[in-house]
Parts: sequence; structure tokens; C-alpha cells
Amino acid sequence: MKNKNLLKNIIKLCICFFLFFYRTIFIIPIIKIFNINTKKMNTETEIILSLIGNIIFGIVIFLIYRKELIKEWKIFKNNFSDNIDTSIKYWLLGLAGMVISNLIINFVLNGGQAINEQGVQKMIDNSPLIMLITAGIIGPINEELVFRKSFKNVFKNKWLFILISGIVFGYLHVSSADSLTQFLYIIPYSSLGIAFATTYYKTDTVFSSIFSHMLHNTILTILSMSI
Repeated sequence: MKNKNLLKNIIKLCICFFLFFYRTIFIIPIIKIFNINTKKMNTETEIILSLIGNIIFGIVIFLIYRKELIKEWKIFKNNFSDNIDTSIKYWLLGLAGMVISNLIINFVLNGGQAINEQGVQKMIDNSPLIMLITAGIIGPINEELVFRKSFKNVFKNKWLFILISGIVFGYLHVSSADSLTQFLYIIPYSSLGIAFATTYYKTDTVFSSIFSHMLHNTILTILSMSI
């Protein structure tokens, strides 16, 4: 029975990852219906289509884990105060690790701004309100369901789950790195991922890590909008 459940969870994880990487498939019908020329799209149109694709992707992932998420929502709601406290506590620890490693990479190694942050900043400059929704709300929900929920179901060992979830999360934020120094940004991103994974493990509800992830992204997006 355990092997059967493990196999089912591995399949779900693989489906989540496949859809995460190829979630543009969800906007293909929209592109066809409205006859959008993908070669001549402006940045704002790309961001809007990305938002739609992420919303559809989120709905699909929710349906995959629907029963479990309903239970975890009840856990989050019934222990709301404690879960929020835990979320903020580990977010601050992850943020501290992120800030310290960012400072070292930036000022000691002259790494400059991470490529991922450069791309996000560009999108915020073009469509700040849409990016506030995408980065502050939709993105955290989707990423926590993929990197935390699907991983925790497969990796039952505490530290194995926390480390793999955090490091994979960090790696995917630097996968387009074009130098060793840029790749080192896996450290601050993984620090945050490990904090989110620890939050989930401690509270036993993914909505706690979703909350801290939303808090983090929303604050950074608002700060980026004011630059």
C-alpha cells in the first residue's frame, strides 16, 4: 500500500513539474482564438498571457491535490495565529540568509544583480499592477504547490524534504545563469526555499508557506515598483 501511494505521489510530482515547465501550453488556445502574433507581441501582452497561463496552471494543480489541500486549509485556519507566527519566524530566518549571501556575492565577488531579478524588474517596470498579482499572489501559490506540496508527499524524511525542496527551488531560479558567480545566487534562493519548506514541515499545512512566500514576494514587488 505504501509503495502504491509513493508511486502515485511520484507521478503527481512529475506531472506538476512537467506542467510547471510547459505551462505555456495553457495559453496556446487563447493565442489561436485571438490570432495573436507571438513574434510581434509586446512585453505587456506577454505578461498578461503569462498571468492567464499561471492561473490555469494553478487551477490544474489545485485539482490534483484538492482533497489534501482542503484538509490543510482547515489546519491552517484552525491554528491560524500559530501558523502565521511560524511562517513569519522562518521567513525572517530565510530572509536573513538571503540578504547575507546576496551581500557577499554582490560586494565581495562583484556578482551584480541576479539574472532572475533583472528579468522580474523589467516586467515590473512594464506592468507593475499585473506583476503584483502574478509575483505576489499567483506565483507563490503555484510554486509552493509544486516545490513544497509535491515534494513533501514524496520525500517523507524531514531533512531530505527540506534540503531537496529548497535546493531545487534555488536552482530553478538560477538555471539561466551564464557565469559561476551568477550561479552562486542559488545560495540566497535556496535559503528562502529551505525556510518555506521548514515552515510547511513545522505547520503541516502548505498554506503557511504560501503565506510567507506571498508576504516576501509582495514586499519585494512593492519595493521594486517604487524604485
